[in-house]
Amino acid sequence: GFKVLASASHYWPLEDVDGIHEFRDTNGDIVEGMVNKGIYVTEKKGVTFLFFGSYRNSCISNPEACGPEGVTFSFFWKTQDQQAKLLPASGGRVISSGFKICSNEGEGSVEFYTRGNAMMKWKASFSPPGPFWTHVLFTWKWRDGLKVYVNGSLSSTDPHGGVFYDYGDGGTAELLGGSEGSAAPRAVTGAFDEFVIWERALSPREVQLYFTAAIGVQVLLSSTLPWSLMTTTTKPELPSPYQPVMSALSRGRAGPQSPGSALGHLQDVSCCLPAQPLPQDTALGLSQAFLKAVEDFMLLSNWMDAPESPAVFGSLVRTIDTVMAHLGQHLDGNPLPLTLEGSSSVADYSVLKMHPQTLNVSHYRFPSRGQSYISIPSEAFHGKACITIVGLLYHNMHYFFHSINPTDTRIAEAAAHKGYLISASSYLISLKVEPLPQLSYNLSGSPLITIQLAHRLTPRQYSQALNKSNRVHLYCAFLDYSNGTGVWSDEGCVRESGDLNHSVCLCNHLTNFAILMQVVPLELAREHQVALSSITYIGCALSILCLTVTLVTFAVLSSVSTIRNQRYHIHANLSCAVLLAQVLLLTSFQLSPATLPCKILAILLHFFFLSVFAWMLVEGFHLYSMVIKVFGSEESKHLYYYGIGWGCPLVICVISATSSLHSYGESGNCWLSLEDGAIWAFVAPAMFVILVNIGILIAVTRVISRISADNYKVHGDANAFK
Repeated sequence: GFKVLASASHYWPLEDVDGIHEFRDTNGDIVEGMVNKGIYVTEKKGVTFLFFGSYRNSCISNPEACGPEGVTFSFFWKTQDQQAKLLPASGGRVISSGFKICSNEGEGSVEFYTRGNAMMKWKASFSPPGPFWTHVLFTWKWRDGLKVYVNGSLSSTDPHGGVFYDYGDGGTAELLGGSEGSAAPRAVTGAFDEFVIWERALSPREVQLYFTAAIGVQVLLSSTLPWSLMTTTTKPELPSPYQPVMSALSRGRAGPQSPGSALGHLQDVSCCLPAQPLPQDTALGLSQAFLKAVEDFMLLSNWMDAPESPAVFGSLVRTIDTVMAHLGQHLDGNPLPLTLEGSSSVADYSVLKMHPQTLNVSHYRFPSRGQSYISIPSEAFHGKACITIVGLLYHNMHYFFHSINPTDTRIAEAAAHKGYLISASSYLISLKVEPLPQLSYNLSGSPLITIQLAHRLTPRQYSQALNKSNRVHLYCAFLDYSNGTGVWSDEGCVRESGDLNHSVCLCNHLTNFAILMQVVPLELAREHQVALSSITYIGCALSILCLTVTLVTFAVLSSVSTIRNQRYHIHANLSCAVLLAQVLLLTSFQLSPATLPCKILAILLHFFFLSVFAWMLVEGFHLYSMVIKVFGSEESKHLYYYGIGWGCPLVICVISATSSLHSYGESGNCWLSLEDGAIWAFVAPAMFVILVNIGILIAVTRVISRISADNYKVHGDANAFK
């Protein structure tokens, strides 16, 4: 563990703290980091001031400067009072590339920002400490995202991050921050020790080794709030009926397994739980062991992009529901209410056993804080019998429901758009109540369940949603297991309100909920499609006919003088480019997008429509050379004109097709994609030609007007001026 610490880039031991071992060399001296500046601890009136210095162009303060090895920050932290009340931060907020560690009441979070070429933010939450020393360590890598470890174990992750649009919640108290700019002091009622930075991401084993070395004992983590260090090397006694289950979960993690066998193992465990009372400490140990096994399965699975991914993880969710419902049903102890709360990298969970009459609020809400929650009116709880409430808020499960075929759901509106896949765009949240609450059968009645879910959109989903040529459908959906497998359905749920950032749903039942998103391109009505199609075919046919006549005419008149021959050459090439573009355009309507013929035709259309604009530019240059400034011989101009008319479009097309071939013939037609910027390979040259030709038109018009005015003064012929 101390070898891991010895490899750190920066190390500030701060004060001597009982129970936390500092790194000393063979002479017994504390080993300082390469830079022992930037961290200052000044106690005044019981408050610790702590701020982080500036490391410009360093991975420490600018994640964009990080190599593939990433970065790690580590420290010990505790609150100064038993109530763990955190005062608001003083001074300005650090808003820059870098990191923040923040705290609201009852929730801590780590945030990473990049504000250079990629405006991204990663955020992972964890439970802040009470009056016990708690080790917080977080790692960040471009490939793996943000991982937060609490007391040596992985607590939460944000593997993908999100597009960074705002600067976070103004009510957040910042505990500690690092940035490229200057930072004002921040005040919190907390104490810190052993601040360490590695300019690489530590492995889970290295995290555990360092943590064990730092405290010098084996530890047992309590996931009830607040987190605490318990200096004991013994595990709690487990009742014999649950000992085989715990052993089976441990054996399942010991050796390598395929994803299929790992899922089967978890399902076997859920089916073999003994119907025996569960003391709170045993229930906590069982829940942690099971969710750790689920975490191992999710890391092991290779179904992320597989078509069967929604079905597999639907089965996994049902297995988790079965185990957690068993915990709630058999949770034993006195007096009521009994509470079991915890957090893992898989989910935040809560099990509550109570009498309904003890609920002294208008609604029961899970979780009690955060933007995503389920709320049940107290009037839905009836009778005097004991009720059990089991809640789960999954952290990463929604990533595995990203390619759902609408025909595999029971959402009628989604099934009407068969060709467009559905993705989960929020956290998955679950609530189970026994006995069932009394809810209104009618969605316009009461009481009903209220579900609010913050959206977790990927950058691609944001781009699609903001595209005004798309219609975004958001569905309040749940996993329906009535036929034995999990099928997404919206029966008994309605989306009451919301926007692109969140949704509020009303439902008359309880289960697993999520917001599903389906992006469908806007479609014209049938009569408009027929009208536009008719205009296109008739217009292009007339154009092709007239262009053919034009080319024949130029061929007949090609024996005229040299100057006129050059003009005819330009006109003929322009007409040829337009003719071929029109023919290819009509042909493209018969091909299906995302096929090789469509892709080839899209490249040819790009070339010939660019050539149309290029020859229009040649027309402008030729007019300029005739009226304003004569340049070059007839032969040299001939080569220049052909180079501009056919050569420039060819170069642009080759570069565009080589760099972004995937942008041709994929998005609904045989043309360039409008989503990823490839369309500018056509729009930019076309705009350039238009601007140049407008300039030439103005210059030529001025010259002709001046000549005509002079002729009018000499000859007095008004018609010549007109």
